[in-house]
Amino acid sequence: MLDLAKPAAARPAIPFDTGRLDRLMEEAGIDLLLSTSKHNVQYLLGGHRSIFFDYMDATGVTRYLPVLVYPKGAPDQAAYIGHRLESHQKEVEPFWTPEALTSSSGSTDATQKAIAYVRKAGLKAKRIGVELPFLPADAAATLRDGLPDSQIKDCVFVLERLRAKKRPDELALLRRASELVIEAMLAVISKHGPGTSKRQLFEALRREEVNRGMTFEYCLLTAGTSLNRAPSEQRWETGDIISLDSGGNYHGYIGDLCR
Repeated sequence: MLDLAKPAAARPAIPFDTGRLDRLMEEAGIDLLLSTSKHNVQYLLGGHRSIFFDYMDATGVTRYLPVLVYPKGAPDQAAYIGHRLESHQKEVEPFWTPEALTSSSGSTDATQKAIAYVRKAGLKAKRIGVELPFLPADAAATLRDGLPDSQIKDCVFVLERLRAKKRPDELALLRRASELVIEAMLAVISKHGPGTSKRQLFEALRREEVNRGMTFEYCLLTAGTSLNRAPSEQRWETGDIISLDSGGNYHGYIGDLCR
Protein backbone atom coordinates (compact mmCIF):
# COMPACT_ATOMS: atom_id res chain seq x y z
CA MET A 1 0.00 0.00 0.00
CA LEU A 2 1.30 3.42 -0.92
CA ASP A 3 1.62 6.06 1.80
CA LEU A 4 0.22 9.23 0.31
CA ALA A 5 1.78 12.42 1.60
CA LYS A 6 -0.73 14.65 3.31
CA PRO A 7 -1.02 18.10 1.71
CA ALA A 8 0.31 20.89 3.91
CA ALA A 9 -2.43 22.99 5.43
CA ALA A 10 -2.42 26.60 4.32
CA ARG A 11 -1.24 29.21 6.77
CA PRO A 12 -4.17 31.43 7.85
CA ALA A 13 -4.31 35.19 7.48
CA ILE A 14 -3.31 37.43 10.37
CA PRO A 15 -6.48 37.72 12.47
CA PHE A 16 -6.02 41.23 13.86
CA ASP A 17 -5.20 44.74 12.64
CA THR A 18 -1.40 44.83 12.61
CA GLY A 19 -1.35 48.51 11.70
CA ARG A 20 -3.38 49.36 14.79
CA LEU A 21 -1.15 47.22 17.00
CA ASP A 22 1.95 48.87 15.51
CA ARG A 23 0.55 52.33 16.28
CA LEU A 24 -0.35 51.35 19.84
CA MET A 25 3.13 49.93 20.39
CA GLU A 26 4.70 53.10 19.02
CA GLU A 27 2.59 55.27 21.34
CA ALA A 28 3.60 53.10 24.31
CA GLY A 29 7.28 53.11 23.40
CA ILE A 30 7.48 49.36 22.72
CA ASP A 31 9.62 47.73 20.04
CA LEU A 32 8.85 44.08 20.71
CA LEU A 33 5.74 42.46 22.18
CA LEU A 34 5.85 39.21 24.14
CA SER A 35 2.30 38.12 24.95
CA THR A 36 1.95 35.31 27.51
CA SER A 37 -1.66 35.34 28.74
CA LYS A 38 -3.77 32.51 27.35
CA HIS A 39 -6.64 34.83 26.45
CA ASN A 40 -4.51 37.31 24.51
CA VAL A 41 -2.43 34.62 22.82
CA GLN A 42 -5.72 33.03 21.77
CA TYR A 43 -6.84 36.36 20.33
CA LEU A 44 -3.55 37.08 18.55
CA LEU A 45 -3.45 33.59 17.04
CA GLY A 46 -7.03 33.79 15.80
CA GLY A 47 -8.61 31.33 18.23
CA HIS A 48 -5.88 28.81 19.04
CA ARG A 49 -5.88 27.45 22.58
CA SER A 50 -3.96 24.45 23.86
CA ILE A 51 -6.36 21.53 24.32
CA PHE A 52 -4.10 20.11 27.03
CA PHE A 53 -3.86 23.34 29.03
CA ASP A 54 -7.31 24.75 28.34
CA TYR A 55 -8.16 24.87 32.04
CA MET A 56 -5.05 24.23 34.17
CA ASP A 57 -1.52 25.60 33.74
CA ALA A 58 0.44 23.46 36.22
CA THR A 59 2.60 20.67 34.78
CA GLY A 60 5.09 18.89 37.03
CA VAL A 61 7.15 21.49 38.88
CA THR A 62 6.55 24.23 36.33
CA ARG A 63 3.67 25.68 34.32
CA TYR A 64 2.47 26.10 30.78
CA LEU A 65 3.51 29.39 29.21
CA PRO A 66 2.65 30.29 25.61
CA VAL A 67 4.70 33.13 24.12
CA LEU A 68 3.63 35.17 21.10
CA VAL A 69 6.53 37.24 19.76
CA TYR A 70 5.48 40.26 17.71
CA PRO A 71 8.02 42.83 16.48
CA LYS A 72 6.55 46.27 15.75
CA GLY A 73 6.08 46.78 12.02
CA ALA A 74 7.31 43.30 11.12
CA PRO A 75 4.55 40.66 11.34
CA ASP A 76 6.58 38.61 8.86
CA GLN A 77 9.04 38.03 11.71
CA ALA A 78 6.48 37.09 14.35
CA ALA A 79 6.78 33.77 16.15
CA TYR A 80 4.82 31.53 18.46
CA ILE A 81 6.52 29.50 21.18
CA GLY A 82 4.20 26.72 22.30
CA HIS A 83 4.25 23.55 24.36
CA ARG A 84 5.36 20.30 22.74
CA LEU A 85 1.82 18.94 23.09
CA GLU A 86 0.60 21.68 20.75
CA SER A 87 2.49 20.09 17.86
CA HIS A 88 -0.54 18.01 16.91
CA GLN A 89 -2.76 21.07 16.77
CA LYS A 90 -0.16 22.90 14.69
CA GLU A 91 -0.13 20.03 12.23
CA VAL A 92 -3.85 20.18 11.50
CA GLU A 93 -4.32 23.94 11.95
CA PRO A 94 -1.08 25.86 11.30
CA PHE A 95 -0.52 29.20 13.01
CA TRP A 96 -0.25 32.41 11.00
CA THR A 97 3.13 33.22 12.50
CA PRO A 98 6.01 32.50 10.08
CA GLU A 99 7.88 30.81 12.93
CA ALA A 100 6.11 28.32 15.21
CA LEU A 101 8.14 26.38 17.76
CA THR A 102 6.10 23.82 19.68
CA SER A 103 8.82 22.20 21.76
CA SER A 104 8.74 23.87 25.17
CA SER A 105 7.75 22.13 28.39
CA GLY A 106 7.59 24.90 31.00
CA SER A 107 7.82 28.59 31.76
CA THR A 108 11.58 29.10 31.79
CA ASP A 109 12.42 27.04 28.70
CA ALA A 110 9.58 28.72 26.76
CA THR A 111 11.12 32.08 27.68
CA GLN A 112 14.60 30.85 26.73
CA LYS A 113 13.31 29.74 23.33
CA ALA A 114 11.70 33.14 22.82
CA ILE A 115 14.97 34.87 23.68
CA ALA A 116 16.87 32.58 21.31
CA TYR A 117 14.45 33.42 18.52
CA VAL A 118 14.74 37.17 19.15
CA ARG A 119 18.53 36.90 18.88
CA LYS A 120 18.49 34.61 15.84
CA ALA A 121 16.04 36.83 13.96
CA GLY A 122 17.96 39.98 14.93
CA LEU A 123 14.83 41.65 16.25
CA LYS A 124 15.01 45.11 17.78
CA ALA A 125 14.46 44.49 21.49
CA LYS A 126 15.50 47.70 23.21
CA ARG A 127 12.01 48.12 24.70
CA ILE A 128 10.10 44.88 25.31
CA GLY A 129 6.42 44.89 26.19
CA VAL A 130 5.21 42.04 28.41
CA GLU A 131 1.98 41.29 30.24
CA LEU A 132 3.31 41.80 33.75
CA PRO A 133 0.28 40.26 35.53
CA PHE A 134 0.65 37.16 33.32
CA LEU A 135 4.42 36.65 33.36
CA PRO A 136 5.62 34.22 36.05
CA ALA A 137 8.52 35.37 38.25
CA ASP A 138 10.88 32.69 36.91
CA ALA A 139 10.07 33.64 33.31
CA ALA A 140 10.55 37.35 34.09
CA ALA A 141 13.95 36.64 35.67
CA THR A 142 14.95 34.52 32.68
CA LEU A 143 13.95 37.32 30.31
CA ARG A 144 15.93 39.95 32.23
CA ASP A 145 19.00 37.70 32.40
CA GLY A 146 18.76 36.73 28.74
CA LEU A 147 18.22 40.28 27.40
CA PRO A 148 19.92 42.44 30.04
CA ASP A 149 20.13 45.53 27.82
CA SER A 150 16.38 45.60 27.18
CA GLN A 151 13.88 47.75 29.03
CA ILE A 152 10.87 45.72 30.21
CA LYS A 153 7.54 47.55 29.98
CA ASP A 154 3.96 46.52 30.72
CA CYS A 155 1.91 46.02 27.53
CA VAL A 156 -1.42 45.03 29.10
CA PHE A 157 -3.07 48.33 28.23
CA VAL A 158 -1.75 48.13 24.65
CA LEU A 159 -3.52 44.80 24.16
CA GLU A 160 -6.64 46.04 25.95
CA ARG A 161 -6.88 48.96 23.54
CA LEU A 162 -6.25 46.67 20.56
CA ARG A 163 -9.08 44.37 21.63
CA ALA A 164 -11.49 47.16 22.58
CA LYS A 165 -12.35 47.72 18.91
CA LYS A 166 -14.32 44.62 17.94
CA ARG A 167 -14.49 43.13 14.46
CA PRO A 168 -17.89 41.98 13.10
CA ASP A 169 -16.97 38.33 13.72
CA GLU A 170 -16.09 39.14 17.33
CA LEU A 171 -19.41 40.89 17.86
CA ALA A 172 -21.15 37.82 16.43
CA LEU A 173 -19.31 35.58 18.92
CA LEU A 174 -20.25 37.86 21.82
CA ARG A 175 -23.87 37.83 20.71
CA ARG A 176 -23.87 34.05 20.39
CA ALA A 177 -22.22 33.65 23.80
CA SER A 178 -24.95 35.78 25.36
CA GLU A 179 -27.70 33.85 23.59
CA LEU A 180 -26.29 30.53 24.79
CA VAL A 181 -26.12 31.69 28.41
CA ILE A 182 -29.76 32.80 28.23
CA GLU A 183 -30.77 29.47 26.66
CA ALA A 184 -28.98 27.61 29.45
CA MET A 185 -30.66 29.70 32.16
CA LEU A 186 -34.13 29.21 30.67
CA ALA A 187 -33.51 25.46 30.46
CA VAL A 188 -32.51 25.33 34.14
CA ILE A 189 -35.56 27.31 35.24
CA SER A 190 -37.92 25.19 33.14
CA LYS A 191 -36.55 21.90 34.52
CA HIS A 192 -36.44 22.85 38.20
CA GLY A 193 -38.78 24.32 40.80
CA PRO A 194 -39.40 24.81 44.50
CA GLY A 195 -37.44 22.34 46.61
CA THR A 196 -34.30 22.58 44.46
CA SER A 197 -31.18 23.71 46.29
CA LYS A 198 -28.97 26.54 45.09
CA ARG A 199 -26.14 24.04 44.69
CA GLN A 200 -28.31 21.90 42.40
CA LEU A 201 -29.20 24.96 40.32
CA PHE A 202 -25.51 25.87 40.10
CA GLU A 203 -24.53 22.43 38.82
CA ALA A 204 -27.48 22.28 36.45
CA LEU A 205 -26.48 25.57 34.86
CA ARG A 206 -22.89 24.36 34.53
CA ARG A 207 -24.11 21.30 32.60
CA GLU A 208 -26.46 23.31 30.39
CA GLU A 209 -23.71 25.74 29.37
CA VAL A 210 -21.16 22.98 28.73
CA ASN A 211 -23.72 21.04 26.68
CA ARG A 212 -24.05 24.11 24.47
CA GLY A 213 -20.33 24.18 23.69
CA MET A 214 -19.35 26.77 26.30
CA THR A 215 -16.77 26.79 29.05
CA PHE A 216 -18.63 27.46 32.29
CA GLU A 217 -17.05 30.40 34.09
CA TYR A 218 -19.24 31.08 37.11
CA CYS A 219 -22.75 31.40 38.49
CA LEU A 220 -23.87 33.79 41.23
CA LEU A 221 -27.36 33.01 42.46
CA THR A 222 -29.82 34.14 45.09
CA ALA A 223 -33.08 32.71 46.35
CA GLY A 224 -35.73 34.46 48.41
CA THR A 225 -34.63 37.31 50.67
CA SER A 226 -31.01 36.15 51.14
CA LEU A 227 -28.40 38.18 49.28
CA ASN A 228 -25.75 35.45 49.60
CA ARG A 229 -24.87 34.50 46.01
CA ALA A 230 -22.78 31.36 46.67
CA PRO A 231 -24.09 27.85 45.88
CA SER A 232 -25.40 26.18 49.04
CA GLU A 233 -28.03 23.80 50.37
CA GLN A 234 -30.53 26.67 50.70
CA ARG A 235 -33.78 25.62 49.01
CA TRP A 236 -35.83 27.47 46.45
CA GLU A 237 -39.13 27.86 48.26
CA THR A 238 -42.55 28.51 46.75
CA GLY A 239 -42.94 32.25 46.12
CA ASP A 240 -39.19 32.94 46.17
CA ILE A 241 -37.55 35.19 43.62
CA ILE A 242 -34.62 33.41 41.93
CA SER A 243 -31.70 35.31 40.42
CA LEU A 244 -29.13 33.64 38.15
CA ASP A 245 -26.05 35.64 37.15
CA SER A 246 -23.66 33.66 34.98
CA GLY A 247 -20.76 33.97 32.57
CA GLY A 248 -20.01 31.41 29.87
CA ASN A 249 -16.98 31.41 27.58
CA TYR A 250 -17.62 30.76 23.89
CA HIS A 251 -14.42 30.49 21.81
CA GLY A 252 -12.72 33.10 23.99
CA TYR A 253 -15.67 35.48 24.30
CA ILE A 254 -17.81 35.83 27.42
CA GLY A 255 -21.57 35.96 27.61
CA ASP A 256 -22.34 37.50 31.02
CA LEU A 257 -26.00 37.95 31.93
CA CYS A 258 -28.43 37.93 34.84
CA ARG A 259 -31.99 36.62 34.81
